[in-house]
Amino acid sequence: MDRITEEILGVLQGINSIPRCSKHEERIANWLKEWSLSNGFNVRYDGVNNILITVPASKGYETSPVVVIQGHMDMVCEKDPASSHDFSRDPIDQYIDGDWLKARGTTLGADNGIAIAMALVLAKNQEFPHPPLELLFTVDEETGLTGANALMPDFVSGKILLNLDSEDEGVFTIGCAGGLNTKISVPLEYDTLPDDHIICRLTVSGLAGGHSGIDIHEKRANANKILEGCLEALIKDVNIGLINMRGGSAHNAIPRQAEALIAVPLHEYEDALSIVREIEEDTASEYQEMDPNLSIRLLEQGEISERSLIKKEFAGNIITLLNQLPHGVARMSEDVPGLVETSNNLATITTDDNHLVILSSQRSSTDLGLAEITKKIEDMSKSAGATVIHNGGYPAWQPYLDSSLLKRSRDIYLETFGKEADIKVIHAGLECAVIGSRFKGMDMISFGPTIRNPHSPYEKLYIPSVLKVWQFLTALLSSFS
Repeated sequence: MDRITEEILGVLQGINSIPRCSKHEERIANWLKEWSLSNGFNVRYDGVNNILITVPASKGYETSPVVVIQGHMDMVCEKDPASSHDFSRDPIDQYIDGDWLKARGTTLGADNGIAIAMALVLAKNQEFPHPPLELLFTVDEETGLTGANALMPDFVSGKILLNLDSEDEGVFTIGCAGGLNTKISVPLEYDTLPDDHIICRLTVSGLAGGHSGIDIHEKRANANKILEGCLEALIKDVNIGLINMRGGSAHNAIPRQAEALIAVPLHEYEDALSIVREIEEDTASEYQEMDPNLSIRLLEQGEISERSLIKKEFAGNIITLLNQLPHGVARMSEDVPGLVETSNNLATITTDDNHLVILSSQRSSTDLGLAEITKKIEDMSKSAGATVIHNGGYPAWQPYLDSSLLKRSRDIYLETFGKEADIKVIHAGLECAVIGSRFKGMDMISFGPTIRNPHSPYEKLYIPSVLKVWQFLTALLSSFS
């Protein structure tokens, strides 16, 4: 492994030793403040803990334009069901497997820790010439772009921004989808749990999951949808009762697991088992390519303290609603071949004392597409007697093909590697969309090393791509002389 890659991965390991789930970035923000001061750099932070580290220009670059290098501090905290990892205190256990950097049992956090690591290594290495730099690290990108939305107009001065949050080396991203989350609360009423029933846990697990923007077109299984289908079949053929259900973990992660606690009449338990086995067989066959480890199980739970059962009419209502609510691609783009225009992720389900709460996350590269799918979800939900709240909205980033930064980047990439970079608009959300709306005239591109399966415990970083991104980044910065 070359020296620079080894140094970058070493810094990433240090970053990964600090808990930094979304909305809990205090420790990584404090670490960055201390790092800046100990290395002689000025550092600013705002009311939500966005960090700006100012790096002086190399000799001869003092009059060059300020370049902003940007990434986010938080990570999606997903783990395998069998993992005992505590994201509030335990470091990420990263390791090298051939050409890939992985983590044991959890998300790796290369999304977007690798951006921070590369920026810090750049700031410390005097041998790589560069213009004045502003290293901008935001909070809470993964659960609503909160940090980017909180940026004040005077927080950065640069008008050229390099976002290091893309996940395919050799690709320049110049546009992304906008998005909106919808919280659906369905009221519940309860009956007393009958004595002649046994308590069982119905589980859906082993799914690939993945990023709800990048991976949505791959038709990966959604654990929430599969769980709903199982419950619908069981309610139809067996006199079960529903106690509670939950599934998914984040608005931007395709649900990998879901479960329901149900009451099954003792004399119908074997029938219920048979139905679940048949559903597992059929579902596994349907998703065998994308989700080969899919598992659906019905297991006796034993004694529980909860003795209430959701009334049948209310259980039927939520099963019908979950069946109707969409998940996946709604429309492909007519302008960009292969690009998803509009989609939604049926992201999470939780049960509290009085409501079943569903979170749907919509994305679209057009305002009309986002509005249409959101209204469809809202209408379905209100027809089921639910209350609906929309939040976490962010705009689309419209591509600008005449960007001078894009032209410079394409020329530098071709000169450095002897081939053209790919230019893409993506269906995921990027902070560039918000930053561009808040800092008018900002010229932006997004790029980064190759990451696979972000937002899942199978996340991995392609190590050789780190050096290529570094070579391009340093060549691009040196061109601003």
